[in-house]
Amino acid sequence: MPDVPDAARLDALTDEAIVARVLAGEIDQYASLVDRYQHALYRHAVGMVLDHDAASDMVQDAFVRAYTNLRECRDPRRFRAWLFQALRNRCLDYLKEPRRRHLRFDDAEALLNSAEGPAAFVEERELRMDIRRALAQLPVDQREAFVMHYVDGIDYDTMAALLAASVSALKMRALRARQALSSALGQPSVTDDTGGSSPEKARNTRVRKRWLFKEGT
Repeated sequence: MPDVPDAARLDALTDEAIVARVLAGEIDQYASLVDRYQHALYRHAVGMVLDHDAASDMVQDAFVRAYTNLRECRDPRRFRAWLFQALRNRCLDYLKEPRRRHLRFDDAEALLNSAEGPAAFVEERELRMDIRRALAQLPVDQREAFVMHYVDGIDYDTMAALLAASVSALKMRALRARQALSSALGQPSVTDDTGGSSPEKARNTRVRKRWLFKEGT
């Protein structure tokens, strides 16, 4: 049987096994947990705080805090949920700061490539800005439910366990967020993949699904 590369062996390990190795002194293996979850955490953070630099800092801080307090993770099988809670707390603390009540958009970077031409680039950039503004107007609990379910792809049962809320309450928060965003954006549904096959509609659907995030991050 051919040797299995170290990276592949680590990918096959459970979080619990990797945590055990790190606590046993193989601290370099913590990097595999970072690789495993950093993109998902970044997507969540930037969807919540609407700032790429702040989101990156929060994700880094969450990983550092998790490493520092790794022995306090009582159930390593649920490391992902434990790590998510650390990030969630950072996001909520950030949004509680008075200066965050009015988010700025004037210095937002252009996040899309221009492969479809300058006009398409401008249209998509404007749509992203509209999405950012609409998200910023949502109550934090609605934004969180929307981002977790429609951006992170987390099911309601898992959300209920993570947020200590009922499934029905979370569904209502996500529904209200969808309605508010659809109204603000003038779209029938910001989470609907259907709606015609025209290039413009297809492009808008891709933007809505990619949301605010840099490709490849």
